[in-house]
Amino acid sequence: MCKGGYLRLRPGKVLRVLDSRPGCQELLVEVEGEKEKALALEGFCGSAAPGDPVLLNTTAVALGLGSGGYHFVVANLNHPVLEPSEPGHIMKLRYTPAQLKVLAVEEPESPYHPIMREATSLEGTPVVALELHSQLAAVAAALWQASGGRVRVVYVMTDGGALPLVFSRTVAELRHRGLLASTVTVGHAFGGELEAVTLHSGLLAARHVAGADVIVAGMGPGVVGTSTPLGTTAVGQGEIVNAAGVLDGRVVIPLRLSFADLRARHQGISHHTLTVLQRVSLVSGWVPLPRLSPSREALVWEQLEAAGVPRRHRVLSLEAESALMALKAMALQVTTMGRGAEEEPEFFLAAGAAGLWAWHLLHLA
Repeated sequence: MCKGGYLRLRPGKVLRVLDSRPGCQELLVEVEGEKEKALALEGFCGSAAPGDPVLLNTTAVALGLGSGGYHFVVANLNHPVLEPSEPGHIMKLRYTPAQLKVLAVEEPESPYHPIMREATSLEGTPVVALELHSQLAAVAAALWQASGGRVRVVYVMTDGGALPLVFSRTVAELRHRGLLASTVTVGHAFGGELEAVTLHSGLLAARHVAGADVIVAGMGPGVVGTSTPLGTTAVGQGEIVNAAGVLDGRVVIPLRLSFADLRARHQGISHHTLTVLQRVSLVSGWVPLPRLSPSREALVWEQLEAAGVPRRHRVLSLEAESALMALKAMALQVTTMGRGAEEEPEFFLAAGAAGLWAWHLLHLA
């Protein structure tokens, strides 16, 4: 074990395949005498079949952390070697035993290298900067509903949460149903249709290679928190705001709203969002506020004013009920912190409002 690290590896055996989606298998495995769930990321360890002996990373489950209760397959011992079949020389998860090679959109071997060599501006493309992955579906549904399905939305996934794109059921469903036109993974996140070295070039690739009308950027599932103001990957929302702003994007910042979360610091506007708006974002963006009940809207405005947000950003109020209707009409299953749209409507209203405003910005001169 390296100093400061902890890696719990255990041998196991695949009992059956529970489910699969492109690039990912959900397995039932036997490990330490128990039947438990595991994920096999096919681009990382290949596919698995019943009876295969596997090496499992059991760290998160043993510690009672995230990952949805899944162990992760490190290697299929029946097929331990995966030969690289694609070009590329950029490593993600660099200098770790899990490092893997990708063809980055920027590198000279990429067919898109000439485009990326000249790309320096988003040219006014709207960019919705997410705080949580659970905002993605509502933003995409609102854009789809407002445009009649004509808008080209590209998702840029940062490395603040889950690193493999295939871990996200939401992305798989939105991509399958056409609500997302393409995906880009940046930093150490991997598995997008385009890979990028940095957030800045990932945003540029979304616009100039993937042809985005609107870019939605944010971390994958999961968020790291420490009960400190800045020790959370949620502040990555502000980093997206800054990158999109300096690249001439028109930035939309969805509020993380809650009236069902029992934690006082997440009542109304989450303290994470207020930290981003007040201390992390260096450029001004649009902050859409969905219409709420009078008492709840008054609380939100009070929080915004106390944090000085209207002096730094452009706050606007708009009706966003159509976003909730779009989620329901499309039968998209969405949750945030385990709560669905019926339990936490304001959260999804705020995300939907950001999508609706991004569509509006697309049509402004």
